[in-house]
Amino acid sequence: MKPHTRIYTHVDCYDHQPGEGHPESPQRLAVVLEALKTPEFAALDWQEAPLGTRAQTELIHDADYYDAVSEAVPLRGTVPLDGGDTMLSPGSWQAVMRCIGAACAGIDDVMLGEAANVFCATRPCGHHAEPDRAMGFCIFNQAAIAAAHASRSYQLERVAVIDFDVHHGNGTQAAFAPLPGLFYASCHQSPLYPGTGLRSETGSRNNILNVPLPPGCNSAMFRDRVRLDMLPALRAWAPQLLVISAGFDAHRDDPLAGLQLVDADFHWITQELMAIAADTAQGRIVSILEGGYSVGGLAGGAAAHVRALMG
Repeated sequence: MKPHTRIYTHVDCYDHQPGEGHPESPQRLAVVLEALKTPEFAALDWQEAPLGTRAQTELIHDADYYDAVSEAVPLRGTVPLDGGDTMLSPGSWQAVMRCIGAACAGIDDVMLGEAANVFCATRPCGHHAEPDRAMGFCIFNQAAIAAAHASRSYQLERVAVIDFDVHHGNGTQAAFAPLPGLFYASCHQSPLYPGTGLRSETGSRNNILNVPLPPGCNSAMFRDRVRLDMLPALRAWAPQLLVISAGFDAHRDDPLAGLQLVDADFHWITQELMAIAADTAQGRIVSILEGGYSVGGLAGGAAAHVRALMG
């Protein structure tokens, strides 16, 4: 009997150390793993994330950018990759390559029937990373890489990334906008960093959907917008595999944004996405941890999300 939900994580993901006081701290991963190691989640199938490869990374990122990041990793301390939001520490390279390895292994698992769905409990997050630059705590874009790996390795014609992080995934949008076969939909607070994600941004292939949400958006408004705008577009795309950029910073307790979601909203949207995946993708979902900077909001949101994945 195949496991229903598989979890990928690795201790290397603790070794990305962006500096004291930085919101994207190792504690984020610790609280997620603590929440998922309670008796309720005993049926989860835990696996060690493998290292990603250069070839996988270059499905999305420029070779020059890959080289620049690998050469910038310091022997001690931290160095910035952008204006100071996105840092490299001595352990960052191993951490980001585990993120990529987990995401691609998850694709392989659901495509080969080894798991019904997968959650990648890894860090740092990735959806702001564009093909040629780091942004917003993100170094490489593992969700976009996972989708491209699914498309390339398994000849899938329609792969979708759904992003419910409170911040728009400009990196995923930038990578997907010119590409056939890859669909990106995001619901996010607007206005907010990084300032992208307008409804008018649809991609040259009409494969981008943005659902901006106003500051203060509550559960009822969130569910209405997702139900009316996002879910019909996703169903019309009929993805053969679904990747989720699972950020939990839209939680009402999060200090970096202003939406008012609760744990039940993350459970609800996960169930809605699973229903579409069941109809169009044989249930195949790979979910990847993105943002979330409140200890309680991150732990509760991630637990609600995985609870739904487990059915």
